Amino acid sequence: MGRESDMEITLSDEAERKVSELKSRYPDKKSAVMPALYVAQEELGYLNRKAILWVSARLEIPPVHVLEVATFYTMYYKKPVGKYHFQVCRTLSCAIRGGGKKITSYLKKRFGIEPNEVTPDGMWSYEEVECLGSCGTAPMCEINDVYFENLTEEKIEEIIKRIEAEEPDLRYSTIRDELGKGLEDLGRSKVV
Repeated sequence: MGRESDMEITLSDEAERKVSELKSRYPDKKSAVMPALYVAQEELGYLNRKAILWVSARLEIPPVHVLEVATFYTMYYKKPVGKYHFQVCRTLSCAIRGGGKKITSYLKKRFGIEPNEVTPDGMWSYEEVECLGSCGTAPMCEINDVYFENLTEEKIEEIIKRIEAEEPDLRYSTIRDELGKGLEDLGRSKVV
């Protein structure tokens, strides 16, 4: 997480309102930690020490409890990722259907970076993750917050070219409770 100053960060008024709303949904404020982490990540791009402290202060729980959640789940980024971040499923269903490793190898060659690195222009990154729960449509990957399924190298290349040309919004906004627009014709599915 780095050794940044413990000075608190300031997030938008919308982020503050959203976390207040989230806290009101639960009898125990601690239960709002996961969506509050999403709010911080949405605004900052990843979760650093200051983000952990921000969530901790808003929920009035010890920073270690927030850190435990943030480091356990792979959907929380602990360091910067590309504008388009690929999470490639590497588990059994995707492997059996010829996916995972092939997709990862293709992305490595296409972007010229290793997993968990970001291209110099900040546009692309990728990593291998455990099951994303779309076994029936394997091989698959999640790009930002959108699933792309039944993948081949050709389909991945088509998706990348479309992203380069259209720059779609493939993120889910926790603050606005909505998924961005773009690439709907490629069979994308919303991740909630």
